[in-house]
Amino acid sequence: MHSYIEQKKYIESLQRYERKMTPKEQEFFKMTVKRQNDDEDLDSISFAKLKELYDKYYVNRKKKSLDELFKK
Repeated sequence: MHSYIEQKKYIESLQRYERKMTPKEQEFFKMTVKRQNDDEDLDSISFAKLKELYDKYYVNRKKKSLDELFKK
């Protein structure tokens, strides 16, 4: 089972990527945000779709170390 905190993290992370989503994905995401605002837990299918969107759009890039720039 998923947690409410995990669900909230995914939604908050995806909000800045909403404009990159397809219309169908945007519709699902808006519905999910409404459910989140109503304090509803997502069922396992909806949570799986949310996680799919998260994996597709949220890229967690490694931050480059500034030390490497100054090495000779």
